[in-house]
Amino acid sequence: MVEFELERLLKDAKNDKNLKAELIKTKNSENPVEDFCVYCQSKGYNITIGELLASGQNSNDAKLRSVNGGGVNGIDGWDDAYEQFFLTLEWT
Repeated sequence: MVEFELERLLKDAKNDKNLKAELIKTKNSENPVEDFCVYCQSKGYNITIGELLASGQNSNDAKLRSVNGGGVNGIDGWDDAYEQFFLTLEWT
């Protein structure tokens, strides 16, 4: 699952400054999400665009279901696994 790959990538990037820098560099490209996924795959991480986008949406949907009808509106940003990954990466 892409969540496990993102966790593994985050752990590895925390210990490898070059990997972290290369990941951050993809954010400035013309196609940042695609380039991020291509770079990750070239390094052996099974992260695809479709799974990355679906992961965030699935996570957000699960949070909304867990409140038994009390959370009718999603919280901005909770459904974006890509942005959440980079927020965590840049703060470490």
